[in-house]
Amino acid sequence: MDRAFGLNIPESLEDLCDRSGTALLIYDMQVGIVSQLPEGKLVVERIAKLIQSARAAGIRIVYSRHYYMPTPWAGVGQLRTAKTWQRVRQASEVKPRLLQGSPECRIVEALAPQPDDAIIDKISMSAFEGTPLAVLLRDLGLVSFLVAGIALEIGIEPTVRHGADLGFIPVVVQDACGFGNAEAAQRSLAAMQFTGDAILTDVAPLCAILDARVGAS
Repeated sequence: MDRAFGLNIPESLEDLCDRSGTALLIYDMQVGIVSQLPEGKLVVERIAKLIQSARAAGIRIVYSRHYYMPTPWAGVGQLRTAKTWQRVRQASEVKPRLLQGSPECRIVEALAPQPDDAIIDKISMSAFEGTPLAVLLRDLGLVSFLVAGIALEIGIEPTVRHGADLGFIPVVVQDACGFGNAEAAQRSLAAMQFTGDAILTDVAPLCAILDARVGAS
């Protein structure tokens, strides 16, 4: 831990893996999203391990859930994106998906939130836009957040960049992040590594640090 101007400045993963300074964000691990990825089951297994270690270490866990508005309320941006993703030519052809409260919108059962976990719903890619996430982290005095989920190149990178702009230190658990396009996902990781405002890690070393803290307590 570096110290200057009366501030503790984290330098390593170990510096950040403490319940007093970080939370775990599980990004959009919903039934209708996980089912779209061939490696969805593997991502679920890795995140389950991460959640187990985080809970044992006393780290708070927050889940994000993405949903879409009914098409009359979708607006220009959402309809334009939906046209691209659904490969249709007219906005009138867009089919509503991931509607709030639908079975597709639920977090997958293997990663089900517990009563003490927080859940935030969003219609944006960044988990900070239009949600109370930044307020919650600041009110708890947290300086960083760990993030895992789906999809790396679509929603996790915007969340990481937004979080860094808000003054938090993002920790991306890269092998616990699913993706729809491997090349795009690698570009996202490369960009995050280049800018240097996030720490990239994997499940095994992160869980080893968390488990060691439990054993030492």
